[in-house]
Amino acid sequence: MISTYLIFLMLVIVLLALASGRFSPAKVFLAAFLALLIFYPNSDYLLTYAVNPVLITLAALYVVVGALVNTGATQGVARLIMHKPKGEYVPKRVLLFTSALSAFVNNSPVVAMLTRVVQGHARRFGISPSRWLLPISYASILGGTCTLIGTSTNLLVDGMMQQANSYSFALFELAWVGIPLVMAGWLYLRFVAHHLLPKREGSGEQFDHVREYMVEMLIQEGSELAGKTIIDAGLRNLPGLFLVELERDNQVLSAVRPRTVLNTGDRLIFAGSPESVLELRNFQGLVIADDHRFKLEGDRGDRRLFEAVLSPSNPMIGKTIKEARFRHRYSAVVLSVSRHGARLRGRLGDISLQPGDTLLIEAQKGFLFRYRNSKDFLLVSKFAETDQTDTKKANFALCVFLVMVAVTALGLVSIFQASIVAAVVMVAGRCINFEDASKTIDFSVLLIIACALGIGGAVQDSGLANHIASNILFLTDNPIILLISVYVFTVCMTELISNNAAAVIMLPIALSAAEPLGLNPVPFAVAVMIAASASFITPTGYQTNLMVMGPGGYKFSDYFKVGAPLSVIVAVIALTIIPIIWPL
Repeated sequence: MISTYLIFLMLVIVLLALASGRFSPAKVFLAAFLALLIFYPNSDYLLTYAVNPVLITLAALYVVVGALVNTGATQGVARLIMHKPKGEYVPKRVLLFTSALSAFVNNSPVVAMLTRVVQGHARRFGISPSRWLLPISYASILGGTCTLIGTSTNLLVDGMMQQANSYSFALFELAWVGIPLVMAGWLYLRFVAHHLLPKREGSGEQFDHVREYMVEMLIQEGSELAGKTIIDAGLRNLPGLFLVELERDNQVLSAVRPRTVLNTGDRLIFAGSPESVLELRNFQGLVIADDHRFKLEGDRGDRRLFEAVLSPSNPMIGKTIKEARFRHRYSAVVLSVSRHGARLRGRLGDISLQPGDTLLIEAQKGFLFRYRNSKDFLLVSKFAETDQTDTKKANFALCVFLVMVAVTALGLVSIFQASIVAAVVMVAGRCINFEDASKTIDFSVLLIIACALGIGGAVQDSGLANHIASNILFLTDNPIILLISVYVFTVCMTELISNNAAAVIMLPIALSAAEPLGLNPVPFAVAVMIAASASFITPTGYQTNLMVMGPGGYKFSDYFKVGAPLSVIVAVIALTIIPIIWPL
């Protein structure tokens, strides 16, 4: 009984910590699991739950997907469907392509890749990205429900089912419910949602006007600044302004260090609010340059402009740009910040960063290579540029991927074996190097799943799942109502916390509720899979929703307005089909 109360208290703390948004899910789950290993009487049992083949499978799939993205295979296929739009609404071919690709490829790289393509398309044809990006995120979520490898949640639930009931889902078993959901979602997004979607500037369009907030100054002969360092000259902490870069003898110095000594003829570029320019007039010999050379649309020297969306796991979350020492951490400077559909004004150094913020960054050209697979950012892309495709390697990577899917679908080998072989072939075939392959693996997700499996084992082993299930059965013993209850509770939890957390908590409870009634556990597992992925109402429930928030210029209210009807549609269809395909 003490173990039951211990697990219940831990779950409450985990839920509150996740809902607060102050801690990353990886830290919360790791702390909870370590506490269980110390205080839970049967900790050895939890370790057997935490170590699961699904972790290796998911890691290998990350490498396979990374190779597809690295070679440009996914981008090349995407461009084939991106023709001149007939209207401002997302074409049906784009939605169906997104769902089809997301059925086999992790949602995040699919949406990241399409976001870059859509932004270029929006500039080219003068369409609003807010009409396209949220439907693309929703289509990717629905596509992930079609196969076992569509989302990490599906693999997590499958791993838990193998341990609890020795039941393993086939690769396309979920397609019975997933494909109808994709078709219904396509009809809604194509013919209804476009009336609810806003027409708003995305971060790219907002950043196009950022030059209005740049000022270029020149150090004249005899200036009091000549011979002084940046910090001694008083240019380090100006109100409402910060020094972006310094040009000297046609050489551009980005992320200027405080101890850099100023010379006559140096050209200083500042970013900030226009009214703050008055502060610069107080420096003798510092004048506004007549011939502006700083241009965002052109690359000069090694300087590049990048757009980056902050992930919830970024260590700078909750800190100001100045406190986070952004320049020192990334050797780059922030030119502008977009949040909730609007570019933030005022002093950049004092802006407290939040998940989903989109930053316009100036850095050396290697920034994209270093951080494109970093977990600090959901999306990193060159500003107003597109990626190049290596045709030969792209075709090879695509063939390897298709063979992996085919042999798994035919039952020749398990997804565990096929994914490992495919990952090795991708690295050996130089579709992705070993260093980049390791960067593509989202170790935070693997950590969450490992800890979640252990916590799920504790919920089951301690009797907490049976205790909660018995209280549910006290209210109803109707199988259909029980299935509906499991689905609704899982949806609510995934909107508040995360999909994997919702799945690991609800699945043991659902299985414990089904067992006393002699019900088939499979439909309850499927309900948890679908419900844990059906996050349409909030931007924080699913990573792809957060990813498109800045580039699409969306507000929190947009997600509820567009996503709530879709959530109801998905629930009705799923709860109708599941008992038919997998009888209770």
